[in-house]
Amino acid sequence: MVVDRQWTLVLGNRAVPLFTAGVAPHLLEPPANVQRLTLHPDGMAARIINLGEVRHHLLARLSRQALLTGDPALAALSAELAGYPGGRPGEVARGFEPIMTVRLRSEHGELSFFSTIATFGAPADITVSELAIETFHPADAPTAAALRTLPAS
Repeated sequence: MVVDRQWTLVLGNRAVPLFTAGVAPHLLEPPANVQRLTLHPDGMAARIINLGEVRHHLLARLSRQALLTGDPALAALSAELAGYPGGRPGEVARGFEPIMTVRLRSEHGELSFFSTIATFGAPADITVSELAIETFHPADAPTAAALRTLPAS
């Protein structure tokens, strides 16, 4: 997924529907926000097995980003998402982990992913410097096998 600095989905590949299956249509209407898609009760939240851990991780990252940038839209998004329900009591990450596994229910069974985020620091092009690519990688063999069954784009 390619996202802008406010986590708006700019571009996605053929695996995005695997994540967005069952998400309420209004959450997918442009400009779709991937943080909202993930944590909204009508979004992916219902399918995330370790929602409390994912929620804690995403909210910590988002609130830190809002604080560092001073962006009022990110602060508002952080406050909105913090108001969403999710997870079981006590189910939080142990501090801020650089890598977190997302466990997702799907038509392929339980899938496990970890993600990496690449940002561009080209100050000559402000448009590009505010984009990030979040890539989800299979965290186990069954997830890798399920991804190989996706149709080519």
